This record gives sequence, structure tokens and C-alpha cells, in this order.
Amino acid sequence: MKTAAERLVAFLVEHGMDRAFCVPGESYIALLDALHDAPLDLVVCRHEGGAGFAAIADAKLTGRPGVVLVSRGPGACNAAIALHTAEQDAVPLILLIGQVEARDLRRDAFQEIDYGRMFGGFCKFVGEASRPEQVPELMARAYAAAMQGVPGPVVLSLPEDVLAMACAPAAPAITPARPALPAPAEVARISDLLHQAERPILLAGHGFESAEGRAALARFAAQWEVPVAVSFRRQDLFDNASRFYAGDLGLRNPDAQREAFAEADLILAFGTRLTDITTQGYSWPAPGQRLVHLCADPKHLNWHFPAEVATTADPVALMTVLGAPGRRPPRGEWIARLRALHVADCKVTPRDWQDGLAFAEVAQVVHAALPADGIITLDAGTFGAPFYRKAVWRPGQRLLAPVSGAMGFGVPAAVAALLREPGRTVVCGVGDGGILMTGGEMAVALERQLPIKLLLSENLGYASIRIHQERQHPGRVSGTMFANPDFAHWAQAFGLPVTRVNTRADFDAMRAAIAAPGPAAILVKTSMQAVLPHVA
Repeated sequence: MKTAAERLVAFLVEHGMDRAFCVPGESYIALLDALHDAPLDLVVCRHEGGAGFAAIADAKLTGRPGVVLVSRGPGACNAAIALHTAEQDAVPLILLIGQVEARDLRRDAFQEIDYGRMFGGFCKFVGEASRPEQVPELMARAYAAAMQGVPGPVVLSLPEDVLAMACAPAAPAITPARPALPAPAEVARISDLLHQAERPILLAGHGFESAEGRAALARFAAQWEVPVAVSFRRQDLFDNASRFYAGDLGLRNPDAQREAFAEADLILAFGTRLTDITTQGYSWPAPGQRLVHLCADPKHLNWHFPAEVATTADPVALMTVLGAPGRRPPRGEWIARLRALHVADCKVTPRDWQDGLAFAEVAQVVHAALPADGIITLDAGTFGAPFYRKAVWRPGQRLLAPVSGAMGFGVPAAVAALLREPGRTVVCGVGDGGILMTGGEMAVALERQLPIKLLLSENLGYASIRIHQERQHPGRVSGTMFANPDFAHWAQAFGLPVTRVNTRADFDAMRAAIAAPGPAAILVKTSMQAVLPHVA
């Protein structure tokens, strides 16, 4: 008879999960053994946070849940950052935690944590098995919760003795939830609003992450002549070169763009939760602006922004049943106006700085050198901002960045991207404040011979925080600057040839490093002064 661990692994394989990321622990030895002969690639990482970030990136590329295996207590605590990121990013993630033996549950045993209390506030499901026959059912429930509605993280706590016990029942069959179709009355109302609107705008969010969603979004914008803005850090959802692309809703949008968006007479918020950054601090949509809100989870509907139509209908399904548009007001001037504001925001004016290069110039050069199917993974930090606002993302290219703003995402995401897409160019953008958080996952890249193009911005500080500090306490630098090791030697230890970029004269060498086969470390001397708020 199979063990509970073997039943769990069989479920993962049957539902298309072919890779898992882990840091091993004695509390789930039986699960590691069950994976030994399974057709599932087990990627051994160096930190649970890195393993979790890698699993999130893998899930973004596949549309299937990322899988992470960690030990109890410290391992689960280290993995918590990935759970938070998955919730903020609307990504399906399954965290499997080896727990203390069942007889010791709730007895404050060594490394015991009550994960329902720890993670229940932001995870979609937290389950704990106390008997082996519960494992298959809990696994099925966790998988369904991760995938249905707005995708997100789930947790299973698995006592080490339970995993090793014989388990008779297999997991119950799962019928995937079909995308919700809008009611005919909703379709008719949305169609009427679209035909009446003179200045509509479509805000596209996580609901369009699939290939089908991206294609449907492009068709809809062209057929209905509606400009498209994307939610926070989802620039690759829509062709940035399209005349319908109006930019993103992110951090510090230009005033002129915000003012124009406030003039829209119809906002179609499709596949988005309308969180604080996307809504510019809950200020947009503004009172009086007509809103149609589609979100798979009803708890996000009408709680802050009253909508004329608020539905859990799938946006792709809606676009399919809306049909061909009829007569509507001319929108060419409106489309051109929003487009011009975005294009103006993309411009970078070269300027010399004594302390290094403005990273906006570097980002534009790097993105221009990216192949048509290239992938950029980004850590959190000011260095990443130009990739959101100054780069032109085209269909086929992918942006893997943490909507949650979690530092440490970049390197693990690049590892996952190359494991999943070994033939594509993957550039990992990271700052010197984040590289040492999970940069140790470069050991996985070394082991697996993954040709990561590591783009490291060095400005000797936590620039994002330093910017806020200078705004609130000018000239009083405290806790935001640091010293660095020799990153050239560090990169070489992982087998990466090093290219230094100190001036614009080094841009050709940077392009060559991206184009060449194999891994590369591109170390950029980046100006802190270029991003500080007191600079004119």
C-alpha cells in the first residue's frame, strides 16, 4: 500500500506539476523518499525564501501551482515571504511543510508552529493532517483553493510520522471550475456602456495572465477602440508599442497622466482587485466615473469603489460573448492623447553624474538588446523602475517581477525561468541591496548550468528607502547606505564572466554580454544622485 507521502506525490504528478523547489528537512524525509522515483524535478535551493520565489516564477510561466517543500519552524518562517508574495501577485502556490509528529501537535514541541494561526490571515487555505487518510483530501482541497477564483497561496502541514504511514484512499477527483460566464443582463449593460462612452479606458490585471487572456485583450482593444492600461507591474500583458497602450498604474504616475485618466467616462477594471497602488492610493476611479469591475473573488467587488456592473465573470469569457461592436462615439483623439502621455513618460534624457550612470539609460539599452522572446526577472528596488516605465514590452517577452515589492525575488526567479524555458535569454536585474538576500541561489544556476545574465546595479545603498528619507529628512542619512564585497570575485565564484559598465562607452560590451551564449555578470556603477528627490 502506498504511503501518504506517495499519495501526495501522485496527486502532484497527475495534475501536471512536474517541478518542486525545496530546502530539505528531517521532518519530511518520507516525502523526499516518495519523490525519489517520481517524474518530478526536485530543485534543491539554499534558502526557503529563494525556493518560494522560484516556485512563484515557475507558476507565473506555467499557470500551474508552484510547489515548495520546507521543514517545520525555521523553514516555514523563511518561506513566509513567498506566501505573502503569492497572495499579492495572485499566483497559485502550494507550500508543503513537514510538521512535528501528530502526537505532539499543539504541545509546543521542538520547532512546532500552529500554521493555521500563522498563515490563515492571508493564505487561501491552511490544512493540517493528523491521520494519513486525510492527506489526499487535504491536497485536493489545497490545489482547488490555489487555482480557483483569484489564484493564491495555500499551506499543508504534514506531520512527519503521518507522511510515512500507509494510506488507502487516493485523492478525490477534481473537476476544474469553469470560468464564470456573465449574465445576459450584465453583458447587455456593459455593451451599452461601451457604446455610449467617449473616453473609456480598460484597466487589465492578473485575469489576463494566460496566453488566451493576452490574445483576447489585444483583440478587444482593437475591435472596440479602447485604450488599455495595465495594473501594477504587469507591463507584459499588452503590446507596449500598440497605439492603444496607455501605460501602467504604478508608483508615482506623472500628474498629467493621472489627470487624463481622471477624465475617463468609463473605466473597465477587468481581472484586477483594484488594490492601493493600481488605484493610485484609492483615488481612482474617482467619484462620478462609471466603473465596470470584474474580479473572480466577490470580496473585492464594491467594497471601496461602487460599480455600475460588479461581477465575478471571467473577463476573457465576457470579451467572447460581447460580440462585434456597433456604432460608437469617435475615440481617436482620446486614444492619441493617452498614448502621447505614455510615450512622453518613456523618454530618458541622458545626463552625466559624478557617482555613476543613471540606471534608466542602462535599462533602456538592456531591454532593447533583449530578444523577441526574452525574459527579464526583477528584484525590488529603484533600479527596476525604468523597466516598468522606460522599456517597450512586446508580445512574446515576459516580465517576472514581484507585485508585492519583495526584495530577493530576482535571482530565484531567473533560476526558475531558465529551468522552465532553457532556450530563452533570461536577464536578472537586481540591486546591491537585494543580491545578497537570495543571491545564493546562483549555486543552483551553477549546478544546473543555467546561463543567467546577471545585471547588478551597484550604488552602495537601499535607494528606494534613501529617496523617502531624503524627502522627509533631507541630508540626514541613517541606515540606508552600506559597503559591498567585491562582486566581481563573487560572480566569478559562480562561474560568471564579468563585464563592468562604468560609462556609456561600456554599453557595447554590455550588449555583447547579453547576446553571447552562456552566463554573464554585468556590474553597473549606478548613480545614487540621479534618483534622489532634491536633484533638479
